[in-house]
Amino acid sequence: MKFNLTTKIILALILGALVGLALNIFAKDLFDILDPYLFTPLGKIFLNLISMLVVPIVFLSIVLGSAGLGDPKKLGRIGLKTIVFFLVTTCIAIVIGLTLANIVDPGLVEGIDKNQAEEFKSDEAPPVGETIMNIIPKNPLTAMTEGNMLQIIAFAIFIGLGLTALGEKTKGILKLVEQGNDLMMYLVTLVMKFAPYGTFGLIASAIGSQGMSALKAMWLYFVVVLAALIIHAIITYGSTVLLLAKKNPLWFFKNFSPAMSVAFSTSSSNATLPISMDVAQERLKVSKPVSSFVQPLGATINMDGTAIMQGVATVFIAQVYGIDLTLEQLVTVVLTAVLASIGTAGVPGVGLILLAMVLSSVGLPVEGIGLILGIDRLLDMARTSINISGDAACALFVSESEKKRTIKEQRGDV
Repeated sequence: MKFNLTTKIILALILGALVGLALNIFAKDLFDILDPYLFTPLGKIFLNLISMLVVPIVFLSIVLGSAGLGDPKKLGRIGLKTIVFFLVTTCIAIVIGLTLANIVDPGLVEGIDKNQAEEFKSDEAPPVGETIMNIIPKNPLTAMTEGNMLQIIAFAIFIGLGLTALGEKTKGILKLVEQGNDLMMYLVTLVMKFAPYGTFGLIASAIGSQGMSALKAMWLYFVVVLAALIIHAIITYGSTVLLLAKKNPLWFFKNFSPAMSVAFSTSSSNATLPISMDVAQERLKVSKPVSSFVQPLGATINMDGTAIMQGVATVFIAQVYGIDLTLEQLVTVVLTAVLASIGTAGVPGVGLILLAMVLSSVGLPVEGIGLILGIDRLLDMARTSINISGDAACALFVSESEKKRTIKEQRGDV
């Protein structure tokens, strides 16, 4: 029987989870031997392969997207739609997380000992103003070598606008960028052939090292975060696809599932970006200029899955420490998380930095984050899948709305 790539990735995901769990429960010593020589190398090679393509794909696709949109007004309109969508859905996500956590009370489960939390020290997040000022790179090459996505996106937009303004003079450069983008997409197709093996290694390593021990006292927290992620995906993204993009949500999730599977195994929106853009353009038929602009931006600043984790974790930690959060504090949590998501865009370990900021804003002990570190790796896989789904839903909505606007302009209705 011949399986397509999506089926192979999903089977590798399931097999990796079963192998990792079985080794963790029945043969931990064997797992400790196999992990550094089999599971981790398989996952590392796959991650390195797709990470290798991220910077060139982001740069080339944003240049093409900006040049393809042409009119700076159109670029501004699409940018505004995208950023508003991301901020609104982030707000909805954290409200869902807070609501569900307050209903279920995951921090009141017996067996949680706040004195046994793993040691956690949060890095300082830069101020929002500093992040905004640093969007413009002093040295574009440094931004590329450091993988600073916001700066790469800003530089690429300027190049794209310049190519549009100069028109025929830079036709050769635009053609070269198009060819470079085609080459990168071909390499994505090539790398994806290794995806099932990489997925198997990543999942087997993650599950094998964590096992069920991390879930003992934290199982309800784990379930609440997962439930909130699923609710957000179905209600928020499903409604976006159905009501704004006028498409079938089942069609959307079915066609986008290969990218979601890779995101689940890699736990990185940036690393999954080449695959998620390819899937959105080929399977969801999102226009290349819109996909090239919206999805790289979303991978940098759209953090719905992380926002849900922050909401649930804040209530969880408050309950463990016996602190009642007022309505005013809950509103503060929402505002802090949404605003901080802009200020910490592109910062490594952004999820835990954001959570530390949120906890500090309502006077909760930051060391409480140590309670959730044990299972955060497992949840990170799920919330990354949700994050990239939000990027794709936004890209689909923006693409469809721009198509309708174009039709109206051709009719003379706009």
